[in-house]
Amino acid sequence: MKPIMAVLQGKKPKIAPIWLMRQAGRYLPEYRKLRAEKGGFLDLVYDSDAAAEVTLQPIRRFNFDGAILFSDILVIPQALGQDLWFETGEGPRLAPQLKNGGFDKLIPNPDILNPVYDTIKKTKAALPDHVTMLGFAGSPWTVATYMVNGQGSKDQYETRLLAYKDEENFTKIIDAIVGMTIDYLCKQIDAGVEAVQLFDSWAGSLSPAQFDKWVIRPNTAIVKGVKAVHPNTPIIGFPKGAGGKLAAYAQQTGVDAIGLDETVDPIWANNILPKGMPVQGNLDPLLLMNAGDDMVQQISIILKAFENRPHIFNLGHGIGQFTPIENVEKLLHLVRDNDL
Repeated sequence: MKPIMAVLQGKKPKIAPIWLMRQAGRYLPEYRKLRAEKGGFLDLVYDSDAAAEVTLQPIRRFNFDGAILFSDILVIPQALGQDLWFETGEGPRLAPQLKNGGFDKLIPNPDILNPVYDTIKKTKAALPDHVTMLGFAGSPWTVATYMVNGQGSKDQYETRLLAYKDEENFTKIIDAIVGMTIDYLCKQIDAGVEAVQLFDSWAGSLSPAQFDKWVIRPNTAIVKGVKAVHPNTPIIGFPKGAGGKLAAYAQQTGVDAIGLDETVDPIWANNILPKGMPVQGNLDPLLLMNAGDDMVQQISIILKAFENRPHIFNLGHGIGQFTPIENVEKLLHLVRDNDL
């Protein structure tokens, strides 16, 4: 059995399998070369040959145990009818902004996602036998923060405000994201992904009551919807910044495994999470960028904390673009050879 799939089914391989969030990306010279040839980021995402190549690059270089689809969480707003583009050096932009309404005027176009499914098929056909093909989507709250504000924000102010002052219309946005995401993930699985991850990057910005309403409930709906069609496909939930709300998320959403960000104490997480639930994480990406004795020590702490629990080694969030290649090689050596 593939190591990641074994963990997601509750088994405990002798060596923790490993993949890294954003493992296909700007820290790799081969990615930078292909990106320069293709031009815009979305040109790369929607070119299935190029996106498959990007997905495979870190597998060839590092032999990771998982290959995660090269795409972006913001393809869902695009499929729901918003315009999406990337400003050089500034990040994504979406129009129209939905903080003053206008959601009802959007015309969904789910067919725009078809190249993503082709990417999965092409990648899966080229993967080594031990590598798990991973799909993903953004969770509704996080996706909504971009749809409402039209771009990223530090505190999600506009979206949190809209959720309070016009809950009815905000619920429509969330429900639409839920529906499109269920369809998107099911089609990813149809195309060949073996497990999926839900990224809720801004889950930590909500109060406990709002967390229940906009994180737990929508993610629960997605899990239920996907499992109704694909009951045996594992789902990893990653509620970044959930902190003390992590146990409730793990217990209530129905996810099969839980991703931990770097702020979570692995010993604490092991104590509060359901017994036997697989975990993923959670080395600080900045420790990897430095790769000194502190990294070695933290890897040891993580592996020790989860020595009796199914565990996929990963970062607490995406790998930084300035991370040296040799640091990733060192990480792999430490985890796989247990040379600590």
